[in-house]
Amino acid sequence: MKITNNPTDSGTIVSFEGKLDTNTCGEAQTHLDGLLNEDVKKVLVDFGKLDFVSSAGLRVLLATAKQLETSGGELRIFGLNETVGEIFEISGFSVILNVFDSEQDALETI
Repeated sequence: MKITNNPTDSGTIVSFEGKLDTNTCGEAQTHLDGLLNEDVKKVLVDFGKLDFVSSAGLRVLLATAKQLETSGGELRIFGLNETVGEIFEISGFSVILNVFDSEQDALETI
C-alpha cells in the first residue's frame, strides 16, 4: 500500500493506494498516529485509489476517528469506489464515519 500526505489550509489529506487490510493496517495506523502526534485536527482520507478495505482497515479508521473527536478534531473520508462503498454500506461505516463523495464536498463544511 502507498500512503501520501497533502497538507492544506483545511487539514491534511491522506491518500491510500492499494489495499487496506490485515497486511497493511499496521502501516496505516502508524501513519495516522503520526499525524495525531503532530496535533493535526482535521484528517481527510482519500480512498480514490483504494481497491479494498477489510474489517481490520475499518477498525483503524474508527480508532482514528475516535481519537480525533476526543481532541476536538475530525476524520472525513471521500472518493470511495463501488467496491469500497459497498463495504462501508454493508458494515454500517457509511453512517458511523463522515463519508463524502468528493474532496470538494469533504472540504466544504470544514
